Amino acid sequence: MQLNAVIDAALLPPTDNIYVAKTSICNHNYTNLTDLPHMKHLKPKQAKSFLDENPDALFIDCRSDAEHFFVGHPVGSMHVAWQDGEDWDLNPHFIGEVRRLAGHSVQRPVVLICRSGNRSVDAGTALIEAGFNKVYNVLHGFEGELDDNHHRSAMNGWRHAGLPWQQL
Repeated sequence: MQLNAVIDAALLPPTDNIYVAKTSICNHNYTNLTDLPHMKHLKPKQAKSFLDENPDALFIDCRSDAEHFFVGHPVGSMHVAWQDGEDWDLNPHFIGEVRRLAGHSVQRPVVLICRSGNRSVDAGTALIEAGFNKVYNVLHGFEGELDDNHHRSAMNGWRHAGLPWQQL
């Protein structure tokens, strides 16, 4: 079965309000869905609590440079773009940069956030496949889903939850 960097349609049963989804990165073959690595998914307030309770966890904002600096970012997050540039290229150094920030330990928890919680799944999947085994995605990301008026930060996400953020 060949899968393309997607979350399986159904989230597995929640464990202590942490959602687990099955993920895969492009062009990797798995014999069945149970062979896929797992990533945990946290709602924004759960992510903040997790980060507060786990000060050794890395909090990575994997959005583009422009998003991180001009739209704003969570206080305490470190920026490592998953995709960037005018052609929206994948950052070929993403895994290495995160590995360096983690002190070359794949045991260190890594919490990823992007705009709406999609790119961070792809970035997290890449980390899992590089050997990281404590990877968390912030559901709805920094800005959240689009509302009926096509606006973000009105329904969900880190900013909508009133969590600390800053803009440079």
